[in-house]
Amino acid sequence: MLPLRCHLKRAPPQKILCRFCAMMGKLQSKLKHSTYKYSRPDAIIEERIQTTAFHEYSPAHVDTVSVVAALNSDLCVSGGKDKTVVAYNWKTGNVVKRFRGHEHDITKIACLHKSNQFFSASRDRMVMMWDLHGSSQPRQQFSGHAMVVTGLAVSPDSTQLCTGSRDNTLVLWDVGTGQCVERASVSRNLVTHLCWVPREPYVLQASEDKTIRLWDSRGLQVAHIFPAKQHIQTYCEVSEDGHRCLSCSSGFGGEGCEATLWDLRQTRDRICEYKGHFQTVASCVFLPRALALMPVIATSSHDCKVKIWNQDTGACLFTLSLDGSGPLTSLAVGDTISLLCASFRRGIHLLRVDHSSGLELREVAVF
Repeated sequence: MLPLRCHLKRAPPQKILCRFCAMMGKLQSKLKHSTYKYSRPDAIIEERIQTTAFHEYSPAHVDTVSVVAALNSDLCVSGGKDKTVVAYNWKTGNVVKRFRGHEHDITKIACLHKSNQFFSASRDRMVMMWDLHGSSQPRQQFSGHAMVVTGLAVSPDSTQLCTGSRDNTLVLWDVGTGQCVERASVSRNLVTHLCWVPREPYVLQASEDKTIRLWDSRGLQVAHIFPAKQHIQTYCEVSEDGHRCLSCSSGFGGEGCEATLWDLRQTRDRICEYKGHFQTVASCVFLPRALALMPVIATSSHDCKVKIWNQDTGACLFTLSLDGSGPLTSLAVGDTISLLCASFRRGIHLLRVDHSSGLELREVAVF
């Protein structure tokens, strides 16, 4: 009896190669447009490969950018190691004006409400007031600190300016005259950031002593000290309604590296923590309610990542890696769908929130 044999019809090599190429093409297409998600009980982390058009505008600065702030829905103001304050139209990619006057690095920027005027602070211990439509020279100068100025906050009515420094002092100034109104000092209170509470006489302050203080500008007295954290508090931000505030922590390897939500009303307790960065969190912002169905916040870190979080649950909704940027130093809301993020190595990044397939963040330009 002859053995049974199975005869398989082989396809020609050319057809096999064509089928393989077609399969790889489909796979590549899927990868190009996929959103990768890692799910755990309390979070969804999403990272998306960039496929949209990207613009490299003329650079605002020639060195590290330390701070960026939104002047209006078209313009931002930034400063850095090149000692220059720059007003920039981030929608057209053009420098509007450069302001020179500081002798050292720019550390902070604060904008007057609904105005074309703004302030800059520097390592030269000076604060300067500028007018977008005025001279390229400072309109007003404020000299009163013994060390680098690390905090700027403008009152809601734009009549007062509060400054803070590594010299442990806060100073309240009259914007119109440039005169010192009040001065207060707390031992070991190295100021890292200041933020004025909307519609209130209170100023929020972050410190290297790991605390967040609430100051009453009427006499410049400490009204409340929030429970100390485990690491230096690098930044603070207040919600538009003045009911809540954020602070963020230094750290390394995931130790510290968090943002914290606090109640500014009766209890003044810690409400939520946002953990997921692996290096110092340098900036945090409340995002406009129009961006999502839920209240959301954003953080930027020295780990080159920007994260969007569910404000209420602490869940990370999206992570954007800005590879090659170096530490991210500052974050600002540009408009209802845009964020501006300053970095050590690549200037300022323009980020856009995308709702086409869930809440996502895309880098669309750098300048």
